[in-house]
Amino acid sequence: MDDRAEIFELMSRYADIADLKQFTELPRLVFTDPVTLDFESVAGIPEMTLPVDVYAQSLAGTFSAFAATHHAITGHVITIDGDRATIHTHVRAEHWLPGQLDRWLVVGFYDNEAVRTPDGWRLSRVKLTAAHQENAHLLAAMQAG
Repeated sequence: MDDRAEIFELMSRYADIADLKQFTELPRLVFTDPVTLDFESVAGIPEMTLPVDVYAQSLAGTFSAFAATHHAITGHVITIDGDRATIHTHVRAEHWLPGQLDRWLVVGFYDNEAVRTPDGWRLSRVKLTAAHQENAHLLAAMQAG
């Protein structure tokens, strides 16, 4: 598989972590260890760098509560420079809580960075910029427990 195709697939695997609730093995196939994350515009979480296993636990804690999620990641613009790549994509992410008719919707962009490792391309930095959200209170309600 060529580099662009592998990076494109990497972004699909990234979406599968939440959508298929694959919190154990898949994060190690998607992220470097550690990985830098920036979700400031979505959830007010400042940029941080975490060990991949800690981030995987966080993903499980957040996304397990949703009855379903769907992350449509499109419009891949991939720039490769040797063993590094930048990936700009569009995202529409929908999240449903059990028993809720409404869903938390996030529409925006990913501006991610990836590196080539001996095991293939991995995301070293993930940045999500929300252009629009609906029903963000559902995330707060879910986190409150």
